[in-house]
Amino acid sequence: MSFVSRFRVQLIALLASAASFAQAGTSGTAFQMAVAESTASSPAVADFYRNNGFDPVWVGETPEHLVRRAALIQALSTTDLHGLPAARYDVQSLLTQMQNARTTRDLGMVEAELSRVFVKYASDLKSGAVTPSQIDNGLVRYVERLSADEHLERLTSTDGAKYFKALAPQTRQYRALMKQKKGLEDLIAQGGWGATVPVTKLERGDSGASVIKLRNRLVSMGYLRPTANPLYDDTVVAAVRAFQTAHGLEPDGVAGKGTITEINRPASDRLKAVLVALERERWLPEMRGERHILVNQADFSAKIVDDGQVTFQTRAVIGKNTHDRRSPEFSDEMEHMVINPSWYVPRSIITKEYLPKLRANPHAVGHIQITDRSGRQVNRGAVDFNQFTARNFPFSMRQPPSKSNALGLVKFMFPNKHNIYLHDTPQKSLFAREVRAFSHGCIRLAQPFEFAYALLAKQEEDPKAFFHRVLNTGKETKVNLDKPVPVHLIYRTAYIGPKGEVQYRRDVYDRDRKIWEALQKAGVVLPDVQG
Repeated sequence: MSFVSRFRVQLIALLASAASFAQAGTSGTAFQMAVAESTASSPAVADFYRNNGFDPVWVGETPEHLVRRAALIQALSTTDLHGLPAARYDVQSLLTQMQNARTTRDLGMVEAELSRVFVKYASDLKSGAVTPSQIDNGLVRYVERLSADEHLERLTSTDGAKYFKALAPQTRQYRALMKQKKGLEDLIAQGGWGATVPVTKLERGDSGASVIKLRNRLVSMGYLRPTANPLYDDTVVAAVRAFQTAHGLEPDGVAGKGTITEINRPASDRLKAVLVALERERWLPEMRGERHILVNQADFSAKIVDDGQVTFQTRAVIGKNTHDRRSPEFSDEMEHMVINPSWYVPRSIITKEYLPKLRANPHAVGHIQITDRSGRQVNRGAVDFNQFTARNFPFSMRQPPSKSNALGLVKFMFPNKHNIYLHDTPQKSLFAREVRAFSHGCIRLAQPFEFAYALLAKQEEDPKAFFHRVLNTGKETKVNLDKPVPVHLIYRTAYIGPKGEVQYRRDVYDRDRKIWEALQKAGVVLPDVQG
């Protein structure tokens, strides 16, 4: 008998005796004292009970109490569906404690334990089982978390069963990831995708054992129909291209080292990515905006989403994979764009990159203006830059508007303490790269003008004409958005595409590996792993 089946038998027996379970009474001081003592280590839970006069949430004898108990135990028995750490909630111990309750004091202790476990489960499912900021310094996302008393108050003021169903993110992405998780678990149980492919270069016209292994792997993954043909023909080219597209690789139809490495990744690796993606989805704001901007760093893309549909998408460049340049993850609101922007050089770039050059040659980086605290341009020839250090350098640096400006011809601002924004760039060749991690942290867009048109379409009759009319002045101009647009900088190595297709990306910043390790420490486990 499976655990869920055993649980159902136990629950039926438990609920059948619900009346006798509650008859011990919950109005005496023994009950109140037991609840108070058992919630002492959780002030918010203790406050909730003091404020409600120690009325029971779980162990009463009304239909509402019964429904809450049943809904909680049912939820705790199926935590694996969400990739949560089941051992953290220990539903079997909870059932045992409930069954062994005999006195009023026992009942108070059960009441407190049910609330403690409920609050932990509800918080984990709604807002994540681990804390982003404790995992990586690039995870600066603020996670909205309800307090313990807020969870309990909401539970008791609504239908218990409905509250449990509404805890998980109510998004298409989350539901589709759960489905993908189940599919991968079933696949792993059946042995995975089979034999791996020798890491070599295979292309159209090749044949032999390696091509057969490649064909077999693509068949098991669903990219190719079964066939006995040993040749790397047009059908294999098409299958490899489809795989490459779904994994963020250049879709050239050639199975080179990079492509075969991704083809050989075991199903367990993909399952880890999905489990991390589920956790990441729990971190995002519940209200993301009817219109919002979504930058997926692992996908090197920026999208505008309207009512759940992607209405604009462009390639992006993200921060270089070094400790001081990786793009952070957070959410904010885009308030305006600047057409013909100046580039005000960040202090870190001035001191680390430009000051050493100025010491060697005061006329170095001549395209950048050096200004004093009053904004007046400094005569380079009259300054001995060797007298300055990174700590006492007294000047600012600015690149005026131009086509060669580091920010290009437009930047998109969502003011934040990380000094991150979206912008144009004169380095257009970078967008042809497969891995596009080159910036100092900001997000560069391949099609910034079209991005601007899409944003302005909500407030300008002819957004393109408006944009170019301002651009042609050559003057730095701030254009406010009539309605601020939420911006979500995310990092998703597993996600579901617009047609329901699963997409995987490489962990360029190694963040997902760290998140997976944190989830493992919290108690999340994989099934028996296969290839």
